[in-house]
Parts: sequence; structure tokens; C-alpha cells
Amino acid sequence: MSELTIEVSDELRQAWPRFRGAAVFAEVRNTPYSEALWRRIDEYTALYRERYTVDSIKEMPSIQATRQAYKVCGKDPSRYRPSSEALCRRILRGIPLYQIDTLVDLINLVSIWCGHSIGGFDLDKIEGGRLVLGIGKAGEPYEGIGRGELNIEGMPVYRDAAGGVGTPTSDNERTKISADTSRLLTIINAYSGEEGLGDAVAYMTGLLEEFAEAKNVKVVYFR
Repeated sequence: MSELTIEVSDELRQAWPRFRGAAVFAEVRNTPYSEALWRRIDEYTALYRERYTVDSIKEMPSIQATRQAYKVCGKDPSRYRPSSEALCRRILRGIPLYQIDTLVDLINLVSIWCGHSIGGFDLDKIEGGRLVLGIGKAGEPYEGIGRGELNIEGMPVYRDAAGGVGTPTSDNERTKISADTSRLLTIINAYSGEEGLGDAVAYMTGLLEEFAEAKNVKVVYFR
């Protein structure tokens, strides 16, 4: 179902050649809340708290690599935390995850599970037929979801024909998932390389099929 090409710019590839990405396209049905999904989230959250601490998650290869990529690109990962690390830190501090809607909640679970920051987009809101992963510029306009204007200078950013749509810290309000989203694009951003990326994709597609009635699922790997 993909009508979109996804590319990595030379500047990002040169700054962080280990990057690997996986895009999952699917036709879905979003719902405000899934009790069964939240049982799954609560079960995994309990296991996660037994396994990790706030200090130890920084050493996870996926989180550590994303932090290092931020530094190389020119961003402070402690001031602008990648979303995967922020989610993990949240649950390890005993704070419940946000409950948004089934698609967003599902993506957050996958992000915690694999440690990669994951973009979630309404495919119908992306402009033009191409996304390009580059590095944010000074003064580049970007409205983060629930964050207002976000300084993305030195941050990896996906851009469509109208501008930035996704960073590891926050996706953009313009292309965010809503209750009406029926064509989904999620991008798993593996700054640590391809090891385990296929497992994260399989976990994502399985959850989408189980909780969002996903069909016509297509996976595209890129680098």
C-alpha cells in the first residue's frame, strides 16, 4: 500500500553510518482504548521494572546509540531526550504511561520493548511522495506533539514536501495519528544498526494485527 519513498540524506549517513530504518505501512482501525492492549502493556511494564533501572537503560545498545547519534549531529540528548529513553525513564520512575489511543499506545509499547525511537504518522497527512531523513537546521519551524515549537537544530528529522514531520524526540502535530487514521506509517529508527530490527518489526506487525485489525501490511527497510 506504500505510495511513499523514504531516503536517508548524505549528511545523516555521513554523520551516523550505522543507522538502519524500517517503515511499516498498514491499513488499520484506531480505537480510543483497548483493554486487552493495556493488560499487555501493564504486564510488560512490571517485567521491565524488574529488569532495568534508570541508570542501566542508558547502556542499552539502542538507547545508547541514539544518544550518541544526537551528540554527533549536534544535539544534547539529556536536554532533548529521544522518545524511547523518555518512555523508559517514565515507567522506571513509577509513572504510568500516557494513554492516548490504541495506535499510539501500541507504538509506545514497541518503543519500550526494543529501545528504538519510533515515528507514528497518518500516511494521508504526509505531503508529497517522499520522506528524507536529514539533520535539523537553525530556526527550522517544527511543532512537536504536545510540546509547541521545538528546536530541532542538530536533531535527526524526517521531512516531507512541507517540512519536518518526525524526530526521535517528538513527531510533528501536522502528521500525527488521530482517531480517524486509517492508513498508518510507523518508522522504527535503529541508530544501533540492523541487529534486532527484524524482531522489532515482527513485534510491531503482530500487535497491529492483534489490536488494530491491520491489513495490507508492507515493510520497507532502508539505510
